[in-house]
Amino acid sequence: MGKNVYHAKEDPTYKKVYIDTERWEERPDPNKPDGPGIRYFYVHGGFRDEEANRNIKFSFCFPEKEAYRGRFFHYLCPFPGPDEETASLKHTGEDDGIAFALAHGAYFIETNMGSRSSFGAAADPTLTWKASAMCAEYSREYASGLYGGGRPYGYVYGGSGGGYKTMACLENTDTWDGGAPFVIGCPVSLPNSIALHVYGQRVLRHQFQSIVDALDAGGSGDPTAGMDALEKAGYEELCRMGFPPKAWFIEAEGTVDPGALPVLMPGVRAADPTYFTDFWTVPGYDGADPDSSSCRDRLVFDGVVRAVHQPGSSDDDEYSNGVDTAWKKQLAKGNGAWIELEKVPEGKDLYLEGVNITLTSGKASGKVMILGGIEGNALLIGSAYGFSDIGEVIGDIQPGDTLHLDNSDYIAVQMYYRHQVPDDPSFKAFSHLRSEDGKLCIPQRAFIMGYGFNGTGTVQDGNIHGKMIMNQSLMDESTWPWCADWYRQKVVETKGSDSDYRLYWNENCLHGDVSALQSSRVVNYLGSLRQSILDLADWVEQGTEPRKSEAYTYHDGQILIEQDPAKRFGLQARVTLLAGGKKKAVVKAGEPVALEVLAEVPRDAGSVTAFDFCLENRKIDLHDGAREVFDHPAQVVQLGTDSCGVTRAKGTITVTYDRPGTYFAAVRVKSNVHGDANDVFTQILNLDRVRIVVL
Repeated sequence: MGKNVYHAKEDPTYKKVYIDTERWEERPDPNKPDGPGIRYFYVHGGFRDEEANRNIKFSFCFPEKEAYRGRFFHYLCPFPGPDEETASLKHTGEDDGIAFALAHGAYFIETNMGSRSSFGAAADPTLTWKASAMCAEYSREYASGLYGGGRPYGYVYGGSGGGYKTMACLENTDTWDGGAPFVIGCPVSLPNSIALHVYGQRVLRHQFQSIVDALDAGGSGDPTAGMDALEKAGYEELCRMGFPPKAWFIEAEGTVDPGALPVLMPGVRAADPTYFTDFWTVPGYDGADPDSSSCRDRLVFDGVVRAVHQPGSSDDDEYSNGVDTAWKKQLAKGNGAWIELEKVPEGKDLYLEGVNITLTSGKASGKVMILGGIEGNALLIGSAYGFSDIGEVIGDIQPGDTLHLDNSDYIAVQMYYRHQVPDDPSFKAFSHLRSEDGKLCIPQRAFIMGYGFNGTGTVQDGNIHGKMIMNQSLMDESTWPWCADWYRQKVVETKGSDSDYRLYWNENCLHGDVSALQSSRVVNYLGSLRQSILDLADWVEQGTEPRKSEAYTYHDGQILIEQDPAKRFGLQARVTLLAGGKKKAVVKAGEPVALEVLAEVPRDAGSVTAFDFCLENRKIDLHDGAREVFDHPAQVVQLGTDSCGVTRAKGTITVTYDRPGTYFAAVRVKSNVHGDANDVFTQILNLDRVRIVVL
């Protein structure tokens, strides 16, 4: 029996709408930085239903009538909060989803999805898509009053947790005409993909630079050279599970971020509390093996407080509604607070990530914070989950109070995925955890947590109502790229074909959805995403078939995209950069070397609009951190389109290095489906690198 389709207008809450703000506003036009801004009519309101314990709020941003094209774009945040409906208002430039919608004849919708709190799971997770549907349907009524005309077309999109919600919207309601989920997980991703990443951060923490160097341009190609047995086994398992090995460059550059794991762990503890004991005591779990990396890195320590230091001021607006930042609203930051102990743990290779600081006596007894590091005899406070003011806790701690340091749970949860193997063989990456006869060799928990852990109250089934274009990053450090392949198979299984579905891969892209994610190693996927939304609208409104899904194969946990540009399809250009005709050039100091780039744009995906080179990995400090500078443009020489529809362009630049050393030069390629270099929203990016050894 199929699922019941939710009709938002039949929900009793739909009749309890209110409007509290209506006014004209203006925001900068990223495409015309020196010109006039974009005027829009801002509407804020919601649905009052205290009896049903619902707190549904929305924001609508309507373009001027002459710009309106009878459509709306509806963004879904990964982690909704009580005031999430206003989060996108502060975005600017290329990141401004509101300006993107207005510039393309759409009004923009954002809601709080009925959330009452930033902490913990909603009492009714299905409200995320039910509330979204109510707001979208009401927006149509409001738009008809504002513009006249018929029913506006609607397109919903979101990434990561917002991707789960986007799929749930299209599978469980009839509200939207299409959707564009991106960087998605699958029903068994959480908390497993996040935990797996942190496992790799621990077991490979001394190998990141050698891994990245081996996989980089001109590298050896053998990332496991020099690893001990535990490291090699860990690396190979991470790859089989789907972690993209090139993504370890983040840790190689010094950033070790647990992602959303701190806010996911309480859910694991609540649902499966005995796991954290079983892991250290029951044979078959890594923690029960005294020779394991888990036992080697476990830290358990009791200390006595000597002094405390209060935190500094905080910036409550730091975290936004992006796929890599929205979850952070659930954490209180340490902001320079520390606790001095009479003695601290000692050792040559202490693993200090994920250490809980639990007060065991005094007024603050029972409070838990997360260790940010140790300096001298001081414990630096990193963050805390579940309460908003660390200063109040620090103020309750007195000299002589006792505390307990423990990373046991943090290490245990990292390997939770091993004990969450689904029965469904379509989750192919888990197959290596079975023996040749298909039996499981290690203990399994009583239930698979991921099915109920995606925040929507449903499980993806691929039965979409409408059309869908999905974007997935191939260097995604937070979810498994193969999840998009799994969902494509699910669509085919339930719909009989993928005629209403497209899948585009974005190589050299991470999980985050911000324009600042650009360096000599990565580009962002915003241009591909925004173009996909426009293609989705043309598909629905005009019947214009979008480009074919990008060709690829799945192998042992990894996604391998087609390298022949004539067979590749999708949106991204294939980019090849050579130095003196090679991926690795060896030259003398002062000797010029020619860098030549060839970009091959797939059929119907437009043409190259820019070549920008980064020659020395020189960084500038920006408000969002240091970033490498692509400050050497090269002329784009168009080579035409061949019989297979592939459009090629080349560019050349000469570089000279005066000092001996190893340098990496990179080129960032921009393409646009219309060949338009001026539309900041739809420049589709890719890059390539070369290694230059100067003697």
